[in-house]
Amino acid sequence: MPRGGGLMAPGLRPLLLLAFWMLASSARSPGEANHGGWPRYGPGAPVAVAEEERCTVERRADLSYAEFMQHYAFSRPVILQGLTDNSRFRVLCSRERLLASFGDSVVRLSTANTYSYRKVDLPFQEYVEQMLHPQDPLSMGNDTLYFFGDNNFTEWASLFRHYSPPPFGLLGTTPAYSFGIAGAGSGVPFHWHGPGFSEVIYGRKRWFLYPPEKTPEFHPNKTTLAWLRDTYPALAPSARPLECTIQAGEVLYFPDRWWHATLNLDTSVFISTFLS
Repeated sequence: MPRGGGLMAPGLRPLLLLAFWMLASSARSPGEANHGGWPRYGPGAPVAVAEEERCTVERRADLSYAEFMQHYAFSRPVILQGLTDNSRFRVLCSRERLLASFGDSVVRLSTANTYSYRKVDLPFQEYVEQMLHPQDPLSMGNDTLYFFGDNNFTEWASLFRHYSPPPFGLLGTTPAYSFGIAGAGSGVPFHWHGPGFSEVIYGRKRWFLYPPEKTPEFHPNKTTLAWLRDTYPALAPSARPLECTIQAGEVLYFPDRWWHATLNLDTSVFISTFLS
């Protein structure tokens, strides 16, 4: 047979096709390949919101407790990598596992604005199957319902006991979990409270942060998506927040009284550990 020519050995073509498929699959991001059954954007999704041009929050993979206390605990946010292994918790947070375990549980939704405290209760399965859709860019905050916090800790204890929180604490504080799931483009507008950690389990969450002495420019009843579209582009460089997109498996620490707003770039599952 001429070199480089003609016939392919029997059975070789299926093997080559399988190899090409495996290469294509490995080229996908971890979020695409293993998103726990959660749709990245969902039906009717608007144009995907992008990550920031440049992350301005420091990432640390080797942070000691002494360094955390000296450089970050009271002064600035930091992204922690690799300090805990929540692979088991991640498996339990897949769409299939959560619906099987908590589908009939009643969850409490909050409005996605800064100063309203309207709550709506409904079964978790109804929230996932009917309300977990991309954010409507035209919706106001008081018309946008968001599942985050207000967890029944007794009912969800079987899940939370598998979560390994960041190993850093602050003297005189008690940790409290707040678990959430939200659609692409959703988020919480600017607000502040005590210090805490927030870990992304599935998806990506973009954060915007200002120190306590620098009040951000925002409308309390506009969503973070609307703020990013209407206000953010006009900000002078000196008026822009610290910002970064937190990937699955990363943990953001924010100090006491820091202003922050969030924007889920995908359908996201996340858990915060508030130090109150």
